[in-house]
Amino acid sequence: MKYLPINNQLFIYNRKNFVSRLKPNSIAVFNANEEYTRSGDQNFVFKQNPDFFYLSGIDQEQSILVLYPECPNPLYREVLFLRQTNEHIAIWEGHKYTKEEARKASGIEAIYWLQDFDAIFHSIVNYAEHVYINTNENDRYLPGVPSRDLRFLNDLRVKYPLHKYERSAPILRDLRVVKSKIEIELTQKACDITHDAFVRVLKFVKPGVAEYEIEAEITHEFLRQRATGHAYTPIIASGFNANVLHYIDNNQVCKDGDVILFDWAAEYANYNADMSRSIPVSGRFTQRQRQVYDAVLRVMKQATQMIVAGTIWNEYHEEVGKIMTGELIDLGLLDRHDVEKQDPKAPIYKRYFMHGTSHHLGLDVHDYASRYKPFEVGNILTCEPGIYIPAENLGIRLENDILITEGGNFDLMGNIPLEAEHIEEIMNS
Repeated sequence: MKYLPINNQLFIYNRKNFVSRLKPNSIAVFNANEEYTRSGDQNFVFKQNPDFFYLSGIDQEQSILVLYPECPNPLYREVLFLRQTNEHIAIWEGHKYTKEEARKASGIEAIYWLQDFDAIFHSIVNYAEHVYINTNENDRYLPGVPSRDLRFLNDLRVKYPLHKYERSAPILRDLRVVKSKIEIELTQKACDITHDAFVRVLKFVKPGVAEYEIEAEITHEFLRQRATGHAYTPIIASGFNANVLHYIDNNQVCKDGDVILFDWAAEYANYNADMSRSIPVSGRFTQRQRQVYDAVLRVMKQATQMIVAGTIWNEYHEEVGKIMTGELIDLGLLDRHDVEKQDPKAPIYKRYFMHGTSHHLGLDVHDYASRYKPFEVGNILTCEPGIYIPAENLGIRLENDILITEGGNFDLMGNIPLEAEHIEEIMNS
């Protein structure tokens, strides 16, 4: 891993919270993510299962975590199973965790090699009544190939058909959304790295530069500062490309007079930032571009004020829609009379602002959280309004990451240039 070691108290605390919510006499099993084949003899870069990492701090493939707080054998109440390294693996793949390194990273004392899993698990599972299995229940996830956890569940049902099988996901949905102090610090680190990359890009962009050259500058700064890399595939969309919400080709030349819409951020220690900015290729916004930019910024500032404990998801987005509608009328994009006659279930502001304003942020960029639970202290949410005008080759989106605190909220990206004048000043310095 490129990132610095994480205080294992984070994972000890997370496991304590998780097992406190299990039914009596329960065992829970978590599998590391799959390794996915990229070509004949290569895998894609490994990305750890966020739930597994949340509870263990282990960032390595072929790992299993077993939690059985009431296990009659106290040796097996927290057990971590790891792939045992050997000379061949060390030469061809590099370093893997030693048992002592895994103890230090996770705070778990009982570390065994993976080949011991079947025997140890069989020796304790029959004393448990409930078996908790983890599956991906993020409502943005569309199941495809059966995951390791689902295959593991099917195998268990054959071997142990009379156990009561339970879902870990609802517990983790409640836990992961409330960030601890260490998690906030890691997210802030990702935001700070994103800040440095953005300032670097502001000084780099000029007419004639290619979108992929900008991407290279960002990647350089991320890796230089120990980030894992990009939190998600970066969007560097100049001119008309900004109207494609998930434009990732990044292969066009940036032209004088155009605006570039950025949506990219760093990932650090598996925690993600998420930032959007829009900047003028020439270093100066035109009058019309500035009008649209300022409208988006006003919506962003008002929406940010509503990201506080107790806010209801749907009510929040409806209120932001009303604010955006007023801005679109002032920009001459909507007619007040058409707004009065609109179908409330299909508001016409969505012609120009068709996505949501906020999502939770954490180990997943679109973090695991309930859409139906009021916002809580410790939540981190994005705030990302936008206006997209294909007829004008213009798309503006602005996005910061907001932490809800006891006293209101705190902008984790408050130091990243946002005001149009500040952006122009840096670009022309």
